[in-house]
Parts: sequence; structure tokens; C-alpha cells
Amino acid sequence: MNLLDRDGVRVTVDDAVAAVTLTGADRRNAQTPALWRALAEAGRLLPGDVRIVVLRGEGRSFSAGLDRRMFTPEGIDGEPSLAELARLPEAELNATLAGYQEAFTWWRRGDLVTIAAVQGHAIGAGFQLALACDLRVCADDAEFVMRETSLGLVPDLGGTHPLVHLVGYARALEICATGRAVHAAEAERIGLATVVVPRAELDAAVDDLTAALLAAPRDALIETKTLLRAATAQGYAAQRADERAASGRRLRDLAGVGE
Repeated sequence: MNLLDRDGVRVTVDDAVAAVTLTGADRRNAQTPALWRALAEAGRLLPGDVRIVVLRGEGRSFSAGLDRRMFTPEGIDGEPSLAELARLPEAELNATLAGYQEAFTWWRRGDLVTIAAVQGHAIGAGFQLALACDLRVCADDAEFVMRETSLGLVPDLGGTHPLVHLVGYARALEICATGRAVHAAEAERIGLATVVVPRAELDAAVDDLTAALLAAPRDALIETKTLLRAATAQGYAAQRADERAASGRRLRDLAGVGE
């Protein structure tokens, strides 16, 4: 089932699996505000029985980041350039940036497990989009670069939180501040990549992971994801209390005992 195909984003659904594909291969899947609006809409359109979402970029790169036309005085037709954004009143600028961030937030929903299949370049906004997903299956030619700081900007599309939790504060600072490339082997070593496979095996590896995730009962997987998310932000006692509550819900459900 085809749900969406516009502004560089295509969304299809096959039973419990949704595929979100960036379709601008000729521009290395460079990102624009229109693409972000399409990605945000994709999250709203997903049917309730979708369990797994796989994000891909067509062509040789996952996403080379922000469309460089945004940096020019002419910008992109119908969209504000960076210079025009800078001149907005503070409240309007904040609201505009919050709208952009919506494309990067729904991937962390508790009822979904999201997988980024990354090949080639994942730069800036592309890096942050891969970080938005729960898991990253990477080809051996994958290359992550957080270039914003080098350009006088900051990563502002939700990427700083997952990056710090994945690789730690010091490594995240070094990656962002230097703007250097993190290649696939290092990405796997530091916890940024879930798994790295030869480029020709990327789709098969994603399919295998998807099948393994679908084998787990949906409610148990949702509860487990929620627990693991909470563990990054709360203390041990609170986490154990959440585990007990979740365990109770699962035991009652399995035994057919009502609340």
C-alpha cells in the first residue's frame, strides 16, 4: 500500500512493516523543509497495525544533509533561506524550528521500532535522521559526519540527545566539534551502528532484523522499548518500579486476567 509519494519521500506499507524512502538520489537525498513536512506527515499517516518502520535513502548516499540552496541568498522557492530565518522574531523562529524537528521525533514512538538502513554519506541532517531511529544497520561504506558546528551552526534537529546516549558526552563533543567523518567500522565499535555489513548485503540484513523483531509479541516489545528508554533518564529504584509494573501487566495479559 502506497501512503505517500511527494517532496522526496515515499511511504509504503506491507502488513506490519512500513518503508520510508528518501527518493532524491540525484541530490544525494539532500533535505529541505518540504521533505521534513513530508516526513512528519508520514508519521501521522502510519496505520495502527504497523510495528516496524525501515528508513532508506535511494542511490549511493543515505542523505548528504541540508540542501545547500538553503545557504544561498536565493534559497529554495517557497522556503525561507537561512538568512531569512535569522531575521524572524524569536518566537516565530522557535516555532519554525520546532516544525522542522517534527520530522525527526516520531521515530522514537513507543509503539514502533524504527531502523535506518545507512549507506554512503549521512551528513548533518542526514546523520541526525539516522540518529532519530532506534537502530542503524550500516553498509561498510557508511560515513557519518556532523558538520553543523564547523559551519557555525549547531545540530538542531534532535540529534544531540541520541548521540550522547549512544557514544557518551566526550565522544559526541569530539565528533560534533571537529566535524570529522566516522566511518562504518568505528561507528560499530563506539555503538553508533547496530551492525555493519557489506553494501551488497544491506537490504538482506535489514530484512533479517525486521523478521527477528516481528517474532516478538508486540505488547512485550513495546513494554521493553519503553523500559529501556526510561533507563537512560531515571534512577535505579524508579527503573525497578517500572519493571515491576510492566511485568505485572504482561503476566496479567498472558494469563488472561483483567485489570
